Amino acid sequence: MIKLNEELQHHTLHELARQLCVAARTAPKARGLDFLTTAIVFGAEKDRLAATMREIARRDGVAFFERDAGNLDVSPVVVLLGSRREPIGLPHCGYCGFSDCRELMNSGGICAFNSGDLGIALGSAVSRAADLRLDNRILYSAGKAALELKMLGPNVVLAYGLPLSVSSKSPFFDRK
Repeated sequence: MIKLNEELQHHTLHELARQLCVAARTAPKARGLDFLTTAIVFGAEKDRLAATMREIARRDGVAFFERDAGNLDVSPVVVLLGSRREPIGLPHCGYCGFSDCRELMNSGGICAFNSGDLGIALGSAVSRAADLRLDNRILYSAGKAALELKMLGPNVVLAYGLPLSVSSKSPFFDRK
C-alpha cells in the first residue's frame, strides 16, 4: 500500500486536531471547573458551517463572515471550542457586571470567568498548533455560526472556530 501526500495529510490532520483539543482541555480553568466543549468538524458538517457563515454574512450584512467561510472551504478540518453557560459561583465577584451569579443567570448574562477560561484554552490550542507547524486562525465568525447551528450543544453560549490547513502557504493571511 502507498499513501501519498493528500491522504497522509488528511489522516494526520485529524489526529493533530485531537491534540489541539487535548491542549485546550488541559489549560487552567477558574476554580478547577471545566465548562469547555470541543469538537472536530469536517466533511458535510464543515460545509454546513461554512454555508451558515455565508447566510449570516447576507442576513446581517457582515461581509467578513463570507471571507471567513472561504477559509473553511480550504481547511479540511475545523476545531470548535466553546464554553457552557454556567457561572463558577465565586462569592463577591461581580466581574460580569451583575451583583451575583443568580442575577447573572436570570438576566441571560455570561460569566466573565467562562470567557477568560475559553481564551486561555484557545491560546493553548493555537500554541500547540504552532508547535506542530499547522496553519490556523481563530475565527469568531465560525464560532458564531456553530452556536446558531447548536453544533456544541444547547448550553454553549461562547464559541470560536479554529480552521486547520497543511499547505505551502497559509490560506489564513493575505485575506481580502
